[in-house]
Amino acid sequence: MHRVVAHADAVIESGTMPLAWFLVHRKGVVVRRDDDRVTLPTDEDAASLGADLDTAHELGSLGGARALGVAVDDGVRLEAPFEVRPLRDLYFALDEDRAAMAGRATQIVEWAMTSRFCGRCATPTERVAGERCTRCPACGLLAYPRIAPAVIVLVTRGDEALLARGTRFPMPFYSALAGFAEPGESLEETLAREVREEVGIEVKEPRYFGSQPWPFPHSLMVGFFAQWAGGEIHPDGAEIIDAQWFRRDALPMVPPRISIARRLIDAWVEDAPRVPL
Repeated sequence: MHRVVAHADAVIESGTMPLAWFLVHRKGVVVRRDDDRVTLPTDEDAASLGADLDTAHELGSLGGARALGVAVDDGVRLEAPFEVRPLRDLYFALDEDRAAMAGRATQIVEWAMTSRFCGRCATPTERVAGERCTRCPACGLLAYPRIAPAVIVLVTRGDEALLARGTRFPMPFYSALAGFAEPGESLEETLAREVREEVGIEVKEPRYFGSQPWPFPHSLMVGFFAQWAGGEIHPDGAEIIDAQWFRRDALPMVPPRISIARRLIDAWVEDAPRVPL
């Protein structure tokens, strides 16, 4: 008889689907590298690296396979063709679906590792069957994966958009403004506060664009457009070192296509008014 595992709105029968392994290491995700090709470990690879099907976390289905996330001990010796790749690298090395699943695996495995003991009474916790949570057998506290909502907003003024360079950006690109929601704050309030704090201007008419899971480390990025309502740009110097208004035909270096920031910018560029010939 097949073991049935429920995940979100999907039911996966373990004996009827191939497996897609996401082996999460402290420094990233374990992959196979054959020349320039990067792939996921096979069943045999996973077994040789100590992956245990009974303790693996169900991630959902991936291209007809049952995706599993499992922690790999730091002490496991990795030799070719195996290597640990940072999660950001996988957004370029794997296809979009596998990279997104690697992000999910990383977040869930990290949550499981940091939820082994009750945050209230320090008793070892137990996994709850059929649900993404742990339970304390002593006090009953439930612990679910943490997701931190954040807004990212492209502010426009006429035919210009506000782009800023952050102090922690790994490359000298300019992007939309972003920040985490505070307790008791709506996303629209977060948007207005973050723009005001980071560059000193006011905005109006926020318009929802879309969202993106962003596992660095556990965010959900919620994208908006908004219009400039007043004020002059004054970068705060702590989070933002420069911010400017840019026209569509004179953009600086912008983020790669993996990010919702780039999707916001591209959508704005593509929405340029048509000039009659």
